[in-house]
Amino acid sequence: QVQLVESGGESVQAGGSLRLSCVASGNTDNTNVIGWYRQAPGKEREGVAVIYTGGGATYYADSVKGRFTISEDNAKNTVDLQMSTLKPEDSAMYYCAAGFYSHGLPIASRMDYWGQGTQVTVSE
Repeated sequence: QVQLVESGGESVQAGGSLRLSCVASGNTDNTNVIGWYRQAPGKEREGVAVIYTGGGATYYADSVKGRFTISEDNAKNTVDLQMSTLKPEDSAMYYCAAGFYSHGLPIASRMDYWGQGTQVTVSE
């Protein structure tokens, strides 16, 4: 089992920045990808950014490329999402997720472990 705990969600104004953090614990031997997903009210959960723990490859949703950066700290077992130039459409519950996949940004249903989420609200 893998436990994931997110933090860092806040209410910010458009154009601002936030840094989300996810701490992973437990047996991660059967996972090779970890990242961030989000879900806004009335919408499906979507992938935002993931990182493959073996080689460090990263993948981003088109909507966040150039604005968000995912990074990992293996020593601390954390995965952070630095979000800049935030837009109101970035408002959502952000979830940390882990799983095993080949490459690319997996759809949410392919991820096996989930955190409880942290709320990000971006106002005009």
